[in-house]
Amino acid sequence: MTRTRHDAPIVILVQRAQPLLVNITKPRQKNSGFILSASLASSPLAMASKLTMHALQYDTYGGGPAGLKHVDVPVPSPEKDEVLLKLEAASLNPVDWKMQKGMLRPFLPRKFPYIPATDVAGEVIGVGSEVKDFKAGDKVVAILNHLTGGGLAEFAVAKESLTVSRSPEVSAAEGAGLPVAGLTAHQALTQSAGIKLDGSGMEKNILITAASGGVGHYAVQLAKLGNTHVTATCGARNIEFVKSLGADEVLDYKTPDGAALKSPSGRKYDAVIHCASAMPWCTFEPNLSSNGKVIDITPGPRAMWTFALKKLTFSKKQLVPLLLIPKKENLDFLVKLVKEGKLKTVIDSKHPLSKAEEAWARSIEGHATGKIIVEP
Repeated sequence: MTRTRHDAPIVILVQRAQPLLVNITKPRQKNSGFILSASLASSPLAMASKLTMHALQYDTYGGGPAGLKHVDVPVPSPEKDEVLLKLEAASLNPVDWKMQKGMLRPFLPRKFPYIPATDVAGEVIGVGSEVKDFKAGDKVVAILNHLTGGGLAEFAVAKESLTVSRSPEVSAAEGAGLPVAGLTAHQALTQSAGIKLDGSGMEKNILITAASGGVGHYAVQLAKLGNTHVTATCGARNIEFVKSLGADEVLDYKTPDGAALKSPSGRKYDAVIHCASAMPWCTFEPNLSSNGKVIDITPGPRAMWTFALKKLTFSKKQLVPLLLIPKKENLDFLVKLVKEGKLKTVIDSKHPLSKAEEAWARSIEGHATGKIIVEP
């Protein structure tokens, strides 16, 4: 049976809207873009709506790549605690097409039409009145609000609280790959599995399923910063790739041992970072240590039932559903690791915004190696 990755964690973002008036002036020279003032102005907010941008959106559930429509829409205006970005790259996560499919209704999307994607990198071209840490010209990485989206476009607004600086050593594509996938891997390892990424602490045996995917390829690299022995699963074509990320043992998930998750060295796992689908609890349990945990990054109804059952029966072996809570300091930590060469974003493919449907289809296939990038 073919098992696809489904590393599309649920993301919790709490944000509040506040209006901001902006000034827009004409470009000083050809292809120089436009300039937004950083202060409140007397000109009406409607002025911003006169400037449009290219974006992709969908206006109903379903439709897959064909459901994405190329449109010209107003450039968004930053609120008082937001920055306006000229986007240089955005990355897709499975949660993006799952939202379109209706798998998170009625919560997401909040309303139609909806511009998908939340993981972006770009240049600050305008700031809200209360923004203190950024100015026009700064290069940044940000995670947008899933309620409002906005990543598949030429411009987007991001909360200052979820925006971090990006040094020249980190490309836009490398940075854009980090937010959801990188933060999920980081939270799963550090908070749920208790791994200290400075290498301290007792050695732990970790299993990472679907290790060549978006979350998985970050999880392998981050885990090896800690005192861990990493066993990983992936398809046969990616075995050498996953080994190159630092995995100590790699299993082809289509082989008997791979399907059973058996460590070649006979180890029992202290934690499993589960990034794949179609795997019942009974497959994990024999391979766990006495206090082992399975951290499910996309818990479905079956996982939630197992979670509740294990709690009610006081089992030492637990299933832990992961709900991603993005934190600025963690995103900044990941960006700095990329700068230092201790973490890399592996790019599966790059697609222009004009052909973002191809990137969408690639994500739906579920077999990308690393991250899928869209560039305006």
